[in-house]
Formats: sequence, structure tokens, C-alpha cells
Amino acid sequence: MKVTIHIWDLPHRLFHWLLAASVTGAYVTAKIGGELIDWHGRLGVFILGLLVFRIVWGFIGSTHSRFVTFFPSLPRIAAYLKGQWQGIGHNPLGALSVIALLATLALQVGTGLFANDDIAFEGPFFDFIDKDLSDKLTGWHNTAFNVLLSLVVLHLVAIVYYRWAKKTNLVKPMLTGKKEIPVTLAEAIITDHHIKAGVVRFALSLIISSTVAWGASGGITQFPIARVTSPCCSFAWAAVDVVQSNGLLSDSQQQTAQVAPAQAPANF
Repeated sequence: MKVTIHIWDLPHRLFHWLLAASVTGAYVTAKIGGELIDWHGRLGVFILGLLVFRIVWGFIGSTHSRFVTFFPSLPRIAAYLKGQWQGIGHNPLGALSVIALLATLALQVGTGLFANDDIAFEGPFFDFIDKDLSDKLTGWHNTAFNVLLSLVVLHLVAIVYYRWAKKTNLVKPMLTGKKEIPVTLAEAIITDHHIKAGVVRFALSLIISSTVAWGASGGITQFPIARVTSPCCSFAWAAVDVVQSNGLLSDSQQQTAQVAPAQAPANF
């Protein structure tokens, strides 16, 4: 006999499907290129906002959305491999997949903020670094996508395997939020009070993620942030640039400051 329980909250499900649609859209716009490359950048910023939302929700969301509930610790993985694990959310191997996907997407989006294609696209943070570093991050961006594609394929294979081999539908609960489990499992697992996130926590997560996305889309450029051109001397360069931009140096001091950066690399 089975019972139906509520497992995935609405924000969790919205994140899942919006992320799937956004990653697909980012892939298509990158492949087609041309005028659609700008949409590739916009989707990248949107994905960043989704990732920030998921990270925040992983700490303040409902029970099964919290990282602490499904984090793949060694004891949990060992119990799962021995067939002794009991749970109703992500199993330990599924949790490893989730964390790997989130980490790879974070690398993908993070490098994309600084990337360029030598034609028409420059990430929103391209002007904060030099071209050589941007080219290096662009290479990482492309490599991270290949890793991401592999993880997505594994994810889809796992869904098919569970559907046909274990007769478990993993897609339906992510659509409805509800899952059917054996009564014995429900009695063994559902002993603690279920944590509900609520509107306030959802609003807080949305505000934080929206603010980060706004900053990544160009909002951060409104602040006096200096361009970093040399990793070893970036702090000194930034300090000089900011002071000069605020008009805090005299003409003679500005001339000295302009000479100093040219001489500084010889000391490193």
C-alpha cells in the first residue's frame, strides 16, 4: 500500500523547470550565434539569478529542498550502496549529481561574465579584466559546457533507468510536488516536523537573487570599480585609479602615479 506525500515545494519546482528551459535556450542561442548571441548573454545572467536563488533556498527553503537534508555524506553514500538507505528526496547518488550540476553551472556562468567571442559578444564584466585573461576564461567557459552536457545526459539516463527498471517516475513529482511512497517507508521516515518555507523566505530569496542578477547585468558598473590589468598589482592599480577618478590627487601627484605603474612590474 502506498501513500501520497508532498515533497517538492513550488519554488523548487519552478527553479528546476526554469533552469532546464534557460540552459536549453542558452545552448541554442550560442550555437546559432549572430544577433541571438545577446540573448545568450541575457539567459546567462538569468541562470546566475536562478543559481543564487537555489543556493539561498538550499538553506532556508522547505525540508527536502535544504542541502542538509540530502547532502551526500560518506555514511549516506555507503548506506545507499549497501541498500540500507531510506529516504524520500534525492538519494545520495542523485544528490552528487545535483551538486555537480550546480557547481558546473556556477563555473559556466561565472566565466561567461568575463568571456568574449572576438566578434560581437563581450560578457558584462569583460572591461574589468584584460583580454588575455578574458580569453583564458572563455576557454574554461567552453570546457565547462562540455562537462555540463555530460552531466545532463547522465541525468536523463538516470530518469529513464528509474522509470523503466525501478518503476519510479521522477518527473511527475517535479511537476506536481507529490510523490507516492510505501506506507512502511512513510512511517519510518516522516517522524520529524516538516519545515515549510513560507512567503517571507521566498521573497527574501527572490530579492537576493534578483539583486545579484541586476548587478551582473550591468548594475555593478554604476559603482567606482577599477579595471584590473595585472593580477600581481591589481590592488595598487585599483587604488590609484579610484583616487584619480575622485580627483583626490594634485597634478604633480597624478603625474607620479602615472609613472609608478609603468615602473612597478620590474619590482615583481
